[in-house]
Amino acid sequence: MMYVTDFWTGVHYAEACAGFGAARLAGLLNDSNIINRLSERYTLVIEDSLVKGASHVDANVYGILPLELYIQNAGEIFLNQGLELADGQWKDTLSDGLTSQVRYWIDDIWMIAGLQVQAYRATGDEVYLERAAKVVESYLDRLQQPDGLFYHGEGAPFFWGRGNGWVAAGLAELLSELPDSSPYYFSILEGYRKMMNALVKYQSKDGMWRQLIDKEEAWKETSSTAMFGYAITVGVKKGLLPAKKFVPVYQKAWLSLVKYINEEGMVTDVCAGTGKSDDIEYYLNRPRNTGDLHGQAPVLWFAYSLLASY
Repeated sequence: MMYVTDFWTGVHYAEACAGFGAARLAGLLNDSNIINRLSERYTLVIEDSLVKGASHVDANVYGILPLELYIQNAGEIFLNQGLELADGQWKDTLSDGLTSQVRYWIDDIWMIAGLQVQAYRATGDEVYLERAAKVVESYLDRLQQPDGLFYHGEGAPFFWGRGNGWVAAGLAELLSELPDSSPYYFSILEGYRKMMNALVKYQSKDGMWRQLIDKEEAWKETSSTAMFGYAITVGVKKGLLPAKKFVPVYQKAWLSLVKYINEEGMVTDVCAGTGKSDDIEYYLNRPRNTGDLHGQAPVLWFAYSLLASY
């Protein structure tokens, strides 16, 4: 799945997220066959130079995949590629020390924090956690709305499901590793809990969340449901959220979500890639795809979180 723009051509971030999820789940299940197949596939990406840093979040975030393959013992070549992309994210910085890739789009909370957290997991170097935490705190201060959710962006005052899903998953990734001794820990935890409590309010009776989270007329969407389920499951298992309130939330989400997986393993009702708009109808009428890696990826993350002990 290639990403072709005027600033970069390379493997799409949705495929990177799906490969990351597949490798992580295969490692948990001790499935060496899947790890070997993923290793062979993504060695070709390195050999063919299909991913190069482009000083853009959509390019660098690919690094989550080779770093996970390295963690799953697929070889040093993946560590080198992943760290090049993680460190490349901080090659140019702003006056406040943040990466120049900061653009204050809500999906960046995953695109930046997810990669830096993976670099920490692969190396144990806390500089990566500090980078991620500083960015996330800045995004929370600037973008989180009073009710805990996030508008899609400036000029797009809507709580788009998958956009908020990137936020939820990114916060969960960071908080799963960030120690409470970090000066950023409690402010990020507060923002995370505020968001999770808001999501409970808008979960539908069958367990799904909607394309626009707070709009009853919006259709039920799978990628956001999987991302929210993942973020909540991680929070419960890490002791960040009270189990009594939140276990039924993620259980209901999973039991509903699996009904949207067809016999070929393809997830249905996945919102197509979506830019910002000031027109609500644009969001309500987005195409619903089947097998789109934007949806396949978080379903794998959610499955991993349900099985992992943390």
